[in-house]
Amino acid sequence: MIDLRSDTVTQPSRAMREAMLNAKVGDDVYRDDPSVLALEQRVAAMLGKEAGLFVSSGTQANLLALLSHCQRGEEYIVGQRAHAYKYEAGGAAVLGSIQPQPLALKTDGTFDMDELEAAIKPRDIHFARTKLVCLENTIGGVPLPIGYPEKVRSICDQHQLALHLDGARLVNAACFHEVPLSELAAPFDSISLCLSKGLGAPIGSVLVGSQAFIEEARRWRKMLGGGWRQAGLLAAAGQLALDNIGRTAEDHEKAAQLAAGLAGIERVNVLEQQTYTNMVYVEIDHDLPDLINYLLDNGVRVTSGSPMRLVVHLDVSAAQIDEVVALVRARIQHTAS
Repeated sequence: MIDLRSDTVTQPSRAMREAMLNAKVGDDVYRDDPSVLALEQRVAAMLGKEAGLFVSSGTQANLLALLSHCQRGEEYIVGQRAHAYKYEAGGAAVLGSIQPQPLALKTDGTFDMDELEAAIKPRDIHFARTKLVCLENTIGGVPLPIGYPEKVRSICDQHQLALHLDGARLVNAACFHEVPLSELAAPFDSISLCLSKGLGAPIGSVLVGSQAFIEEARRWRKMLGGGWRQAGLLAAAGQLALDNIGRTAEDHEKAAQLAAGLAGIERVNVLEQQTYTNMVYVEIDHDLPDLINYLLDNGVRVTSGSPMRLVVHLDVSAAQIDEVVALVRARIQHTAS
């Protein structure tokens, strides 16, 4: 199958499976798994922070950050379509009694700065206390503009707020801008980096920040049942994923190939502003269930939606991209005739 639903569907390579098989392990709750410790230290250094914490998912990493930054009855400001608000089952509100204050985002994933400042609550007994601002990079595949996080950081400093980054696909943003990960991470107090999306590991994210922040997050992880035992098996896969960061540009090139191919088909509208990294968004003037079933019958998995999101990853080749384009063209032309 050619699976374009997400970059989470990648299969561990043979080398990754061998690395897991040969990993040195211990008990991570006792903090003596050498492979986990090495992974945490490596990611923290890559992002320019003091310490890291290996966790099961990006959702858990974001939740731990929210619980560590905010107390009950406090508030975090977040984008309406950000993962930490829209796609994490309301965990901060349900488990932490933390109130989200969602704001609209522009096409490039940024806040209107006046709206951001206006959303910060005054210190008054009537309001939840604003404590944190959350950004996401990339968001919907779109990398945040260079310099934008620093502007948000300035507002946070004026109001004594912390700044967290959902950096699930931060590697894609760094690749797009051709800058080190540490440069993009510098304005933030905490960052979550996912290893199981474009990087290809089977599971896991690393949350980074100050030593004190990570110790607080570690306590919350234990409370939520997230304490690992011999997690070095998974950390070894994460290490190999990090070794292959350089191949991220290939995904961007194949996404551009997909966008160009689909743009040449009548009744297919590629949203150009969305084709920055490994995601392509298209609006298709066609019976979507019919097209989706046709693609599935011919070995291609996609997710329904308007626009439809198509995600390129390391398990998709350039030849398969051409195959997908040909299938879409054939189905639409057949129906039109």
